[in-house]
Amino acid sequence: MGRKLLLEHINVPGINTFAVYRSKGGYAAVEKALKTLSPDEIVEEVKKSGLRGRGGAGFPTGMKWSFLAKPENTARYLVCNADESEPGTFKDRYLMNYIPHLLIEGMIVSSFALGAHVSYIYVRGEMMPQIRILEKAIAEAKNAGFLGKNILGTGYDLELYVHPGGGAYICGEETALLESLEGKRGNPRIKPPFPAIAGLYGCPTVVNNVESIAAVVPIINDGGEEYSKIGIGRSTGTKLISAGGNVKRPGVYEIDLGLPAEEFLYSDEYCGGIANGKRLKAVVAGGSSVPILPANLFLKTINNEPRLMSYESLSDGGFVSGTMLGSGGFIAFDEDQCIVRNTWNFTRFYHHESCGQCSPCREGTGWMEKVLHRLEYGHGKMSDMDLLVDVSKKIEGNTICPLGDAAAWPVASAIRHFRDEFEWHVTNASEALSRNYGLAHYADPLKKLETA
Repeated sequence: MGRKLLLEHINVPGINTFAVYRSKGGYAAVEKALKTLSPDEIVEEVKKSGLRGRGGAGFPTGMKWSFLAKPENTARYLVCNADESEPGTFKDRYLMNYIPHLLIEGMIVSSFALGAHVSYIYVRGEMMPQIRILEKAIAEAKNAGFLGKNILGTGYDLELYVHPGGGAYICGEETALLESLEGKRGNPRIKPPFPAIAGLYGCPTVVNNVESIAAVVPIINDGGEEYSKIGIGRSTGTKLISAGGNVKRPGVYEIDLGLPAEEFLYSDEYCGGIANGKRLKAVVAGGSSVPILPANLFLKTINNEPRLMSYESLSDGGFVSGTMLGSGGFIAFDEDQCIVRNTWNFTRFYHHESCGQCSPCREGTGWMEKVLHRLEYGHGKMSDMDLLVDVSKKIEGNTICPLGDAAAWPVASAIRHFRDEFEWHVTNASEALSRNYGLAHYADPLKKLETA
C-alpha cells in the first residue's frame, strides 16, 4: 500500500470546507512556516526533499525557487499553473475539486518562501466548477485569518486570486500563461529572460504546477529529508497519476515514485488490469505529448529490467525505447485499439492548439494531421510514414515552446514502434476503415462519410 501525502483525507466528508480540512491538521504547515521558519529555510527544505515539478518537465522545484531574483523595491509573484489541458491528465482538477484547501495552504507557504505578497491561481477557463470551489475556499481561509493582512499576527500579507484561463492548451506553457494573465494573447515568450528574472508584469516570478505546490505542505510538515526518503533515486516523493483508457479502474492514484509499472497497471490497488479480459497493446505514460510505448517495452526496459514509474526508469533508452513520466496522464490501449486512429486524434489536437507563432509548428502540425487523416481514411501511401517522420524532425527542437516537440514525439514513436500497422492501413484501406468505423464503403476523406 503506497503512502498518501496528498490524498490521505480526500474521501473525508466535507474535506473541501475549511472547518473539516482544519480538523484534519490543515494549515499546520502555514503555522509552522510563518512562525518558525525563514523564507530561506523553507526553500532549503524544498531543495532537500528533491521535489521535481509535477506538471511534466520534472525540474527540481527548490532549484527553480532559488533562481528567483530579489531586487529591492520590486514585487515578486507566485503563479500556480492550473491550466490542466494535457489530454489524459486530470489529477490537478481532482485536487482542486475535492481538497482545494491543500492547494491554498501550499500557495501561502510557497508565497511566503518566495517573498510574494500577491499570488495567482490560473485555472483553465472551462473548469468553472473548480474556479467557484477555489474562490469559496479562499474566502474561508481569509475569514479565518490565513490570507490578507498580517496573517496569524506574523506581519506577512498575502492576497490570493483565481484567474480563469483563455481556454487554450498553449497557456499551460508558463510564459504564454503569463501573457494571458496580463490580458494579452497567450503566445509563448522567447527566453531568456526567464520568468524568474522578468515574469509577470516584468517582475521576478515563479510558475509552479498545482500538484507541485500541494506537495510543499507535507514537505514542510514532515521535513524535506523525510520526504526524500520516499521514492527512488532522484525521483523522490509521491506522484499523482491520472489513469484512463482501457483499464478496469480508471481514476487518480497517488503512488510512491519507483513503483513497478506492471504493479501499477495490473494491481487491484491501482488500475486493476486491462478491461474486458483484453491484452495490453500500448501505453502513453505521461499524457499525449510523450512517446507511445508498446506493451513489451513499457513492462521491460532495454536491459530487460522491470520498468518503474519514475522519471529515470521511464526514460531509460531515450526516445528509441523509452518515454517520459510527464504530467502522469496514463493512457492504456488494449489490443483492439487502432494506433493510426489514435495518433491522428492526438495530432488533430496539437494542430488545433498551436498558437501559430512558429512556422515549424504552425505548418508542420497541419501537414501531419492531413497525412494521418489520409492514412486513416484509406488514401495513404507507403511513403507517408517516412514523410511523417521527416516532418516531425523538422518540428522538434525548432519552436519557441515545447508544443512542437509535444506534437512531434507521439507521431515519430508511433511509426517507430507500430510501422507495420501504418503500412497495413495502406494495403488494407477498406478493411481498416470498416474495422474502425463499421463502414462498407467510404467517400472522399474531405467529405462527410456515409454509411452503406
